[in-house]
Amino acid sequence: MAPPQPELKKYLDKRLFVQLNGSRKVTGTLRGYDVFLNIVLDDALEEFDGGDKIKLGMVVIRGNSVVMLEAMERIGGDDRQQHHHR
Repeated sequence: MAPPQPELKKYLDKRLFVQLNGSRKVTGTLRGYDVFLNIVLDDALEEFDGGDKIKLGMVVIRGNSVVMLEAMERIGGDDRQQHHHR
């Protein structure tokens, strides 16, 4: 049986905030991933506690170092207006 795939397809080409072990924080645009949650981020920035940021460019992050992923922009969902009936 094949290992389950991470549900990251809807995050492709979206800006993500990634919390890594060791309290490291990186933001970037998701360009790729694999079954081990290894991820490729483009235009990546590392954020430090004082608010400083450094440009990393394109990075590969090993899946076992990822603690949390969070979308920084709206992902999917129903963009249609809701109509209320009385």
